[in-house]
Amino acid sequence: MAAETAQLGLVTPTQGDLTGTWGNVVNNGITEYVNIAVAGTLTLTGDGAVTLANTTGNASVTNITSTLAGAGTVTAQFAVVKISGTSVDKTVTGPSYSKTYVVDNAGGNVVTFKAAGQAGVSIVAGEKATVYYNGSDYVKVASSTADGVSTISFGSTGLTPSTATSGAVTVAGTLAVANGGTNLTAGTSGGVLAYTATGVLASSGALAANNVVVGGGAGVVPSSTNLLAISAAVTTGNYIKAIGYADTVTALGNTGAAINLDLTSGNVFSATLNDNATITLRFPVSSGASSFTLILTNDATPGRTVAFAGSGATFKYPGGAASLSRTTTANAIDVWFFFTPDGGTTYFGSIPMKNLTA
Repeated sequence: MAAETAQLGLVTPTQGDLTGTWGNVVNNGITEYVNIAVAGTLTLTGDGAVTLANTTGNASVTNITSTLAGAGTVTAQFAVVKISGTSVDKTVTGPSYSKTYVVDNAGGNVVTFKAAGQAGVSIVAGEKATVYYNGSDYVKVASSTADGVSTISFGSTGLTPSTATSGAVTVAGTLAVANGGTNLTAGTSGGVLAYTATGVLASSGALAANNVVVGGGAGVVPSSTNLLAISAAVTTGNYIKAIGYADTVTALGNTGAAINLDLTSGNVFSATLNDNATITLRFPVSSGASSFTLILTNDATPGRTVAFAGSGATFKYPGGAASLSRTTTANAIDVWFFFTPDGGTTYFGSIPMKNLTA
């Protein structure tokens, strides 16, 4: 009496049996089944659940069924299972033993390929996948459609994916600030990003060339009015190859009898002395050290006087002098330098360059 193998159901003839029928049994029960297990295709058409179950050949017939329309039970030992002509999702239940299938879903709906009582795997329309029984259920080990992407979500990032289930998945939208983005779709050419008073990222207007941004205060978006000037950069491509630093000279104009020198405006000033003048320093740094330079040009009248003042400030000059000896001739230029180590309480002054000409 011929028995069968546990997986593919191949006939195993018993020694001395099958006299006169041995060839038919081998052909119908072994050869044909090995053939379909290696290279055979089972074709399933139409809707309805299908169960794959082993069949066994005998001396008379193979008992192999290679096509099935609709629902039913059909030979399980094929290598390839091709599904077509579906109008609704279809379930195929495979045998619960170590078996590998190539599943070709040529239909228009999802095919679920599973073991009895299990969830199985989904094979979308147009997908070709290799599945195998892992001891409890069928799992997918390869796919023609990148594992058959069916849904993708970017949550609250602000990005919106396309609904593609295969191939490239495109993304649109603007990445939200909370997820590391700017929430902006565009900005001003030459501008920079900064948080507004309401905590929203915004693009500033175009900044002047060769300038860098310094603090503008809470909620202040950088602009051309709160910049620190630097010299033109020598660049190659997009990287700075050499860079220099330059102060902005604040021109005060004619002094008159009294003029204010506001230290928030810069640290290099120029002025023309056209009267006996008192120059009052205002708005020094609140603490720490700072300095400024004054380029003072006499007008055509010689002999004018200059005095410096500042709220609560003490001025000290070399040798304990009460004032500095300056050039008083017409049209002469002196360069004054003042330094404070204590936030404007004390100013040390000197004239390092005197009696210059324009």
